[in-house]
Amino acid sequence: MPKKSRKNVGLIGLGIIGSRVANALRLGGYHVYVWNRTPRAAPNFLASPRQVAELCDVIQLFVADAQALFDVLDAMGDSLTPSHIVLCNSTVGPEATLDAARLVQERGAQFLDAPFTGSKGAAQNRELVYYIGGDDRVLKAVEPVLQASSKAIVKIGKIGDAAIIKIATNMISAVTVQTLAEAYAIVKDSGIDPQALSEALKNHAVRSGITDLKLAKIIERDYEPHFSLKHMFKDVQLGIHIANSLDIDLPATTATAGVMYGGLTRGWADLDFAVLARSYQKEYEAAALPAKQEEPLPPIIPPLPGASAPGPEKASPFARKEEAFPDLSDDDLRHVGIAIPEEPIELLAERKPAAEPKREHIVAEPLEFDTGPGMETLPPLTPMPPATDAPLADTPLANAPAVEGEKSGTEENGGANPPPFVRIRRWFGTGTPG
Repeated sequence: MPKKSRKNVGLIGLGIIGSRVANALRLGGYHVYVWNRTPRAAPNFLASPRQVAELCDVIQLFVADAQALFDVLDAMGDSLTPSHIVLCNSTVGPEATLDAARLVQERGAQFLDAPFTGSKGAAQNRELVYYIGGDDRVLKAVEPVLQASSKAIVKIGKIGDAAIIKIATNMISAVTVQTLAEAYAIVKDSGIDPQALSEALKNHAVRSGITDLKLAKIIERDYEPHFSLKHMFKDVQLGIHIANSLDIDLPATTATAGVMYGGLTRGWADLDFAVLARSYQKEYEAAALPAKQEEPLPPIIPPLPGASAPGPEKASPFARKEEAFPDLSDDDLRHVGIAIPEEPIELLAERKPAAEPKREHIVAEPLEFDTGPGMETLPPLTPMPPATDAPLADTPLANAPAVEGEKSGTEENGGANPPPFVRIRRWFGTGTPG
């Protein structure tokens, strides 16, 4: 086995970003030793995370989620020593980051919270941006390693702070791309070339790197993954989890999470998260799909003698969801504040009011009070008017005087209807409707 050297850098996680960071480190003159859960044909691919730690004092982690992070740290075992610095480049949220730091520091090693921003192109061009949480002395020791794959290193604060900043920026990206997809749909379905939207944004204040990149991909229907939908959905879940712990409502982020969940169930997990626009490209998708082959349903009784045997049983239509994102469950979503409805959500305009029960109108008999002298007979009670579909403004209740100290619906929110974000919260469970 090769000897440990200052020029050795370990890298675990050879996904879209990790594989390109490994190449950037090689170009920077480092000896890079790598490991990935699924074996890859990569230079210096080792057998285990433990072997990586035995050869390298500086180790970058680009794993997918918190569970993978803890699995890797456990696999390193006592091979982590006080000479090691572990850089957590994964987006796992502040809680998992702090837990990972504790595990590393218990073994005497040092830990840096170092998530990044930038997708495949930025990693390819060595232009990532690292957000740093941790000790300045630790950062100084590994700064040349980070510079090999980045254009900027931004110090945020203590361990865990960089993880929060990373989640916050990804929330902005997710909602921006969903809004971009909606704007694209309006332009396209109005008969305007979507390229006109791209030209308009070039001189608009909302223009950004993500609008330039993702709108071009949407127009071209090119959803090759730069940042996969399943990973962005995971990051949005983390944001909702943080918000719940702080008692903050996130109506826009939560609505976007619901749309993303729909994309996962349609098998889009490994595509770029700009694939959210595919919901508005139905004419393209219909043309791209092969003609549906009608297949006879299997018999419910044994076939007659001489009849051909039924073919193999067809897979469940829900198997695609499980294969696309096997770790996802509705319970997981509810845990971070996304309530998955038991039945498909209907648009408010399509909801039909429940049938009013028939009401019997009873005319009360006069009531007599036997109070001795001065006994009085009360007049008959006025019967309730028949049920009517008339607007609220035309009913006696609407014309009743307001109680002192109360605010009317018009004063509170512009009318009797709740504000739109209340409906979003009701659908996706981020709070109790007001």
